[in-house]
Amino acid sequence: MLKFIGPLIVLVALAPCGVRAGEIDCGALVNHFGPFDYRTTPKERRSLVEDAHFTPQVERLMRGQSTAVIGADINYVLSVFPNHPRALLAMMNLAQKEKLDKPKGSGFTVDCWFDRAVRFRPEDPNVRMLYGIYLLRKGKAKDGIVQLKEAESIQEGGGNANLYYNMGLAYFSAGDYEKSLKYAHQAYGLGFDLPGLRNKLKGVGKWAPPAPVSPAENVPDVAAPARNNEPSTDSPADAGDLKR
Repeated sequence: MLKFIGPLIVLVALAPCGVRAGEIDCGALVNHFGPFDYRTTPKERRSLVEDAHFTPQVERLMRGQSTAVIGADINYVLSVFPNHPRALLAMMNLAQKEKLDKPKGSGFTVDCWFDRAVRFRPEDPNVRMLYGIYLLRKGKAKDGIVQLKEAESIQEGGGNANLYYNMGLAYFSAGDYEKSLKYAHQAYGLGFDLPGLRNKLKGVGKWAPPAPVSPAENVPDVAAPARNNEPSTDSPADAGDLKR
Protein backbone atom coordinates (compact mmCIF):
# COMPACT_ATOMS: atom_id res chain seq x y z
CA MET A 1 0.00 0.00 0.00
CA LEU A 2 1.31 3.46 -0.90
CA LYS A 3 1.73 5.66 2.16
CA PHE A 4 1.56 9.22 0.93
CA ILE A 5 0.28 10.98 4.02
CA GLY A 6 -0.69 14.22 2.34
CA PRO A 7 -2.93 12.81 -0.39
CA LEU A 8 -4.45 10.40 2.11
CA ILE A 9 -5.58 13.32 4.28
CA VAL A 10 -7.18 14.94 1.26
CA LEU A 11 -8.99 11.72 0.36
CA VAL A 12 -10.37 11.37 3.86
CA ALA A 13 -11.56 14.94 3.82
CA LEU A 14 -13.34 14.41 0.51
CA ALA A 15 -14.84 11.02 1.36
CA PRO A 16 -18.66 11.04 1.68
CA CYS A 17 -20.08 11.19 5.18
CA GLY A 18 -19.96 7.80 6.86
CA VAL A 19 -17.53 6.33 4.33
CA ARG A 20 -13.95 5.63 5.39
CA ALA A 21 -11.05 6.10 3.01
CA GLY A 22 -10.67 3.07 0.77
CA GLU A 23 -14.32 2.05 1.09
CA ILE A 24 -16.78 2.19 -1.78
CA ASP A 25 -19.64 4.65 -1.42
CA CYS A 26 -22.82 2.80 -2.35
CA GLY A 27 -24.98 5.88 -1.96
CA ALA A 28 -27.80 7.02 0.27
CA LEU A 29 -31.05 5.09 0.03
CA VAL A 30 -33.40 8.07 0.09
CA ASN A 31 -34.29 9.48 -3.32
CA HIS A 32 -37.05 11.46 -5.01
CA PHE A 33 -39.44 8.46 -4.92
CA GLY A 34 -38.93 5.91 -2.21
CA PRO A 35 -37.32 3.76 -1.16
CA PHE A 36 -40.19 1.33 -0.60
CA ASP A 37 -40.20 -2.24 0.65
CA TYR A 38 -41.13 -4.32 -2.37
CA ARG A 39 -42.79 -6.97 -0.20
CA THR A 40 -45.31 -4.63 1.39
CA THR A 41 -45.84 -2.02 -1.31
CA PRO A 42 -49.34 -2.12 -2.84
CA LYS A 43 -49.51 -3.62 -6.31
CA GLU A 44 -50.73 -0.34 -7.78
CA ARG A 45 -47.59 1.50 -6.65
CA ARG A 46 -45.33 -1.32 -7.82
CA SER A 47 -47.01 -1.21 -11.21
CA LEU A 48 -46.27 2.49 -11.60
CA VAL A 49 -42.58 1.62 -11.63
CA GLU A 50 -42.61 -1.83 -13.21
CA ASP A 51 -44.86 -0.94 -16.15
CA ALA A 52 -42.48 1.87 -17.09
CA HIS A 53 -39.13 0.27 -16.26
CA PHE A 54 -39.36 -3.46 -15.59
CA THR A 55 -41.26 -5.03 -18.44
CA PRO A 56 -40.68 -8.68 -19.38
CA GLN A 57 -38.26 -7.50 -22.09
CA VAL A 58 -36.17 -5.66 -19.50
CA GLU A 59 -36.23 -8.57 -17.06
CA ARG A 60 -35.10 -10.95 -19.82
CA LEU A 61 -32.35 -8.48 -20.81
CA MET A 62 -33.74 -8.14 -24.34
CA ARG A 63 -34.08 -4.34 -24.50
CA GLY A 64 -34.69 -1.27 -22.38
CA GLN A 65 -38.11 0.23 -21.84
CA SER A 66 -37.71 3.91 -20.99
CA THR A 67 -34.25 4.04 -22.54
CA ALA A 68 -32.16 1.98 -24.92
CA VAL A 69 -29.90 0.97 -22.02
CA ILE A 70 -31.32 -1.98 -20.07
CA GLY A 71 -29.24 -1.25 -16.98
CA ALA A 72 -30.74 2.22 -16.64
CA ASP A 73 -34.25 0.81 -16.30
CA ILE A 74 -33.17 -1.79 -13.73
CA ASN A 75 -31.23 0.95 -11.93
CA TYR A 76 -34.43 2.97 -11.53
CA VAL A 77 -36.37 -0.01 -10.18
CA LEU A 78 -33.70 -0.78 -7.58
CA SER A 79 -33.49 2.87 -6.57
CA VAL A 80 -37.19 2.80 -5.72
CA PHE A 81 -37.33 -0.79 -4.44
CA PRO A 82 -33.85 -1.74 -3.14
CA ASN A 83 -35.07 -5.22 -2.20
CA HIS A 84 -36.90 -5.98 -5.47
CA PRO A 85 -35.78 -9.62 -5.86
CA ARG A 86 -36.29 -10.05 -9.58
CA ALA A 87 -34.65 -6.71 -10.34
CA LEU A 88 -31.63 -7.73 -8.23
CA LEU A 89 -31.48 -10.98 -10.15
CA ALA A 90 -31.76 -9.14 -13.47
CA MET A 91 -28.91 -6.80 -12.51
CA MET A 92 -26.81 -9.82 -11.53
CA ASN A 93 -27.53 -11.47 -14.87
CA LEU A 94 -26.83 -8.26 -16.79
CA ALA A 95 -23.44 -7.90 -15.11
CA GLN A 96 -22.65 -11.48 -16.00
CA LYS A 97 -23.80 -10.96 -19.59
CA GLU A 98 -21.78 -7.77 -20.04
CA LYS A 99 -18.84 -9.10 -18.01
CA LEU A 100 -18.87 -5.90 -15.97
CA ASP A 101 -19.08 -5.37 -12.21
CA LYS A 102 -21.03 -2.19 -12.96
CA PRO A 103 -23.41 -2.80 -15.87
CA LYS A 104 -23.97 -0.11 -18.47
CA GLY A 105 -26.58 2.35 -17.26
CA SER A 106 -26.24 1.27 -13.63
CA GLY A 107 -25.28 3.83 -11.02
CA PHE A 108 -23.61 1.20 -8.86
CA THR A 109 -21.79 -2.10 -9.00
CA VAL A 110 -23.76 -5.27 -8.26
CA ASP A 111 -21.95 -5.47 -4.92
CA CYS A 112 -23.31 -2.03 -4.11
CA TRP A 113 -26.85 -2.97 -5.06
CA PHE A 114 -26.66 -5.78 -2.51
CA ASP A 115 -25.08 -3.47 0.06
CA ARG A 116 -28.03 -1.15 -0.41
CA ALA A 117 -30.59 -3.97 -0.27
CA VAL A 118 -29.12 -5.39 2.93
CA ARG A 119 -28.93 -1.95 4.54
CA PHE A 120 -32.54 -1.32 3.59
CA ARG A 121 -34.06 -4.62 4.67
CA PRO A 122 -31.52 -6.90 6.40
CA GLU A 123 -34.32 -9.25 7.45
CA ASP A 124 -35.49 -9.99 3.88
CA PRO A 125 -34.57 -13.64 3.15
CA ASN A 126 -34.80 -13.19 -0.62
CA VAL A 127 -32.15 -10.47 -0.52
CA ARG A 128 -29.84 -12.69 1.53
CA MET A 129 -30.43 -15.68 -0.74
CA LEU A 130 -29.73 -13.71 -3.91
CA TYR A 131 -26.64 -12.15 -2.36
CA GLY A 132 -25.39 -15.62 -1.52
CA ILE A 133 -26.04 -16.81 -5.08
CA TYR A 134 -24.20 -13.79 -6.44
CA LEU A 135 -21.17 -14.42 -4.21
CA LEU A 136 -21.22 -18.08 -5.17
CA ARG A 137 -21.19 -17.11 -8.84
CA LYS A 138 -18.18 -14.91 -8.13
CA GLY A 139 -16.31 -17.87 -6.65
CA LYS A 140 -16.67 -16.61 -3.06
CA ALA A 141 -18.22 -19.73 -1.57
CA LYS A 142 -17.43 -18.94 2.08
CA ASP A 143 -18.91 -15.46 1.84
CA GLY A 144 -21.88 -16.88 -0.03
CA ILE A 145 -22.49 -19.41 2.74
CA VAL A 146 -22.69 -16.57 5.29
CA GLN A 147 -25.51 -14.93 3.35
CA LEU A 148 -27.31 -18.19 2.56
CA LYS A 149 -27.21 -19.23 6.22
CA GLU A 150 -28.67 -15.85 7.14
CA ALA A 151 -31.45 -16.43 4.60
CA GLU A 152 -32.10 -19.85 6.13
CA SER A 153 -32.32 -18.40 9.64
CA ILE A 154 -34.91 -15.77 8.70
CA GLN A 155 -36.95 -17.63 6.08
CA GLU A 156 -40.64 -18.13 6.71
CA GLY A 157 -42.70 -21.22 6.11
CA GLY A 158 -41.62 -24.81 5.76
CA GLY A 159 -38.47 -24.35 3.73
CA ASN A 160 -37.20 -23.10 0.38
CA ALA A 161 -35.94 -25.75 -2.04
CA ASN A 162 -34.07 -23.20 -4.13
CA LEU A 163 -32.26 -21.90 -1.05
CA TYR A 164 -31.29 -25.41 0.04
CA TYR A 165 -30.05 -26.28 -3.44
CA ASN A 166 -27.79 -23.25 -3.49
CA MET A 167 -26.57 -23.97 0.02
CA GLY A 168 -25.67 -27.45 -1.22
CA LEU A 169 -23.73 -25.92 -4.12
CA ALA A 170 -21.98 -23.48 -1.80
CA TYR A 171 -20.86 -26.17 0.62
CA PHE A 172 -19.75 -28.32 -2.31
CA SER A 173 -17.59 -25.45 -3.57
CA ALA A 174 -16.17 -25.06 -0.06
CA GLY A 175 -15.31 -28.77 0.03
CA ASP A 176 -17.77 -29.63 2.81
CA TYR A 177 -19.45 -32.60 1.12
CA GLU A 178 -21.31 -33.74 4.24
CA LYS A 179 -23.23 -30.48 4.50
CA SER A 180 -23.60 -30.32 0.73
CA LEU A 181 -25.31 -33.71 0.80
CA LYS A 182 -27.51 -32.66 3.70
CA TYR A 183 -28.85 -29.66 1.78
CA ALA A 184 -29.15 -31.67 -1.43
CA HIS A 185 -31.47 -34.07 0.40
CA GLN A 186 -33.53 -31.15 1.69
CA ALA A 187 -33.80 -29.54 -1.75
CA TYR A 188 -34.72 -32.73 -3.58
CA GLY A 189 -37.07 -33.71 -0.78
CA LEU A 190 -39.02 -30.53 -1.49
CA GLY A 191 -39.31 -31.37 -5.18
CA PHE A 192 -36.35 -29.48 -6.66
CA ASP A 193 -35.73 -30.91 -10.13
CA LEU A 194 -32.25 -29.81 -11.23
CA PRO A 195 -29.80 -32.75 -11.12
CA GLY A 196 -26.62 -30.62 -11.07
CA LEU A 197 -25.89 -30.84 -7.36
CA ARG A 198 -26.59 -34.56 -7.24
CA ASN A 199 -24.31 -35.09 -10.24
CA LYS A 200 -21.53 -33.06 -8.59
CA LEU A 201 -21.73 -35.19 -5.47
CA LYS A 202 -21.79 -38.37 -7.55
CA GLY A 203 -18.72 -37.14 -9.41
CA VAL A 204 -16.66 -37.09 -6.21
CA GLY A 205 -18.20 -40.24 -4.79
CA LYS A 206 -20.13 -38.40 -2.08
CA TRP A 207 -23.73 -38.90 -3.17
CA ALA A 208 -25.96 -41.16 -1.10
CA PRO A 209 -29.75 -41.40 -1.14
CA PRO A 210 -31.52 -40.11 1.96
CA ALA A 211 -32.18 -42.59 4.72
CA PRO A 212 -35.73 -43.96 4.65
CA VAL A 213 -38.13 -42.25 7.02
CA SER A 214 -39.91 -44.42 9.52
CA PRO A 215 -43.72 -44.20 9.28
CA ALA A 216 -43.74 -43.67 13.04
CA GLU A 217 -41.81 -40.42 12.70
CA ASN A 218 -43.84 -37.27 12.72
CA VAL A 219 -42.79 -35.47 9.55
CA PRO A 220 -44.59 -32.17 8.84
CA ASP A 221 -46.07 -31.60 5.40
CA VAL A 222 -44.12 -29.07 3.35
CA ALA A 223 -45.37 -27.56 0.13
CA ALA A 224 -43.09 -27.90 -2.87
CA PRO A 225 -41.89 -24.66 -4.52
CA ALA A 226 -44.16 -23.17 -7.14
CA ARG A 227 -41.61 -23.40 -9.93
CA ASN A 228 -37.97 -24.09 -10.59
CA ASN A 229 -36.96 -22.71 -13.97
CA GLU A 230 -33.25 -22.18 -13.53
CA PRO A 231 -31.19 -22.25 -16.72
CA SER A 232 -28.31 -24.45 -15.60
CA THR A 233 -27.68 -27.74 -13.86
CA ASP A 234 -24.19 -27.05 -12.55
CA SER A 235 -24.16 -23.39 -11.53
CA PRO A 236 -25.84 -21.46 -8.72
CA ALA A 237 -29.57 -21.64 -9.25
CA ASP A 238 -31.50 -18.46 -9.85
CA ALA A 239 -34.41 -17.54 -7.60
CA GLY A 240 -37.00 -19.48 -9.54
CA ASP A 241 -39.66 -19.29 -6.84
CA LEU A 242 -39.56 -15.52 -6.32
CA LYS A 243 -43.02 -14.12 -6.75
CA ARG A 244 -44.10 -10.98 -8.52
